[in-house]
Amino acid sequence: MTKRAPAVAGMFYPNNPRDLRGLVDQSFRNQRFGPGKAPPSADKRRIYGIVSPHAGYVYSGAVAANGFYEISSMDFQDIIMVGPNHYGIGSLVAAMKDGEWETPLGDVQINSELAEEIASRSSTLGFDDFAHSRDHCLEVQLPFLQCMKHDFTIVPIILASQRSDTAYDLGNAISETVAEKGMSESTLLIASSDFTHYEPNSDAHRKDGELIKAILALDINKFYAVLERLDVSACGYGAIATIMVAARNLGSTRGELLKYATSGDVTGDNSAVVGYSSIVFV
Repeated sequence: MTKRAPAVAGMFYPNNPRDLRGLVDQSFRNQRFGPGKAPPSADKRRIYGIVSPHAGYVYSGAVAANGFYEISSMDFQDIIMVGPNHYGIGSLVAAMKDGEWETPLGDVQINSELAEEIASRSSTLGFDDFAHSRDHCLEVQLPFLQCMKHDFTIVPIILASQRSDTAYDLGNAISETVAEKGMSESTLLIASSDFTHYEPNSDAHRKDGELIKAILALDINKFYAVLERLDVSACGYGAIATIMVAARNLGSTRGELLKYATSGDVTGDNSAVVGYSSIVFV
């Protein structure tokens, strides 16, 4: 059985389990950028998916905690995670077919049957473990989930191709599979992405604000138009679009912005920031 070893433990988040749980808890309890309290939430409304950042926890952990807090009372069993391929290695649109993902908090099983069903409905999705071997975008989501829940499986998908036709193809394949298998209420969708990269703080807020408006409206065409018009350097734009397509198909009518902040807002260095956003699709 394949075991995907952590690529960024000890860098993006602590590799000591106690320290890791402590930092996740701090992220939840952060009054300025996080939800300000530990899960579980009292709200059990239907949430189809979330957009979550993937930087080091000291930068984006509190922002990410907002989305995880919102889904903490959901009874999800399976998570379909889509993120960008930062290294451009392996297949253009790649899932892992079987095995486990290891983190300092334990192992997470891949749902092989669900992965194969999605791939059978997609003209772009293939299987390639190597594409996932170095990237952090999905890995950093797992400790938050593991601190809330133990019995879930994942389908990890990473995109080197983030074009709109890829997003529609993959998003449709995900939603068709989930709907036909009767899994819509037990499946959580996660799009992993940071937003504007290495621009002044004011520019990041302005550009990302426009892009987020399109996300909240579930308007994929406007989303790609804003990306191009403003040259927004959101690294996981195809992942966001994919989950927008899937969530909308499954019944989501809108997104809600829980929190937006930049690395500059967190550290005080506003010269070249990265934007982070936590969004839920309801």
